[in-house]
Amino acid sequence: MSAALKKSSSNGSDKSVTIEEQHAKISEIRKLIGPLPEKLAIYCSDAALTRYLRARNWNVKKATKMLKETLKWRAEYKPEEIRWEEVAHEAETGKIYRSNYIDKHGRTVLVMRPSCQNTKSTKGQIRYLVYCMENAILNLPPDKEQMVWLIDFNGYNLSHTSVKVTRETAHILQDHYPERLGLAILYNPPKFFEPFWKVTPFLTFFPLFFFSCFLVKEHEIFTYPCEVSQEYPYMI
Repeated sequence: MSAALKKSSSNGSDKSVTIEEQHAKISEIRKLIGPLPEKLAIYCSDAALTRYLRARNWNVKKATKMLKETLKWRAEYKPEEIRWEEVAHEAETGKIYRSNYIDKHGRTVLVMRPSCQNTKSTKGQIRYLVYCMENAILNLPPDKEQMVWLIDFNGYNLSHTSVKVTRETAHILQDHYPERLGLAILYNPPKFFEPFWKVTPFLTFFPLFFFSCFLVKEHEIFTYPCEVSQEYPYMI
């Protein structure tokens, strides 16, 4: 059985901001952040600034602060310089990988299998997560800003969870990859997760407005469901 979480359009934040107002807010952010070196400017497209504004409910001051923190993080952490050779050992069990199929909207699908954790290094696990996020983003179509997560909980138990890694994961994804998640599919989630589905800040790195939970079938989501069924036959 699978459940899916997606951001509801009922929050109304976009509807309350006209196109003209959106453009004005984007221009205001550009003035506040000032000129940037080319290697950081590429992360400040209009679409990117819109994501930060949405994440902060169109509050220019808060969105600018969030963006500046991300730019500082990028300058120091250098996620674009992470190479496969550095993280290959983290990938040996297939705990996170970009799938070769896409959803019906053309979005990249990132598969996560938390039960396949194979290392103890917080630094290594986070570096690999960031590598996978960057790779997934690079493989998004030009007109897409969000991706899909298929989180496979088969064989999962609490012993696979590190509080430190979970906390750092939430920080990285929520603060530096805002509005990147369009849909999260929980495949075979454990029973103890069910109460959290009714709580808005469930896994705080998910979009923080409202979620709808529903059973999903692969043909409703994926462009090539036959490819999905080979890997996850019980989603049908």
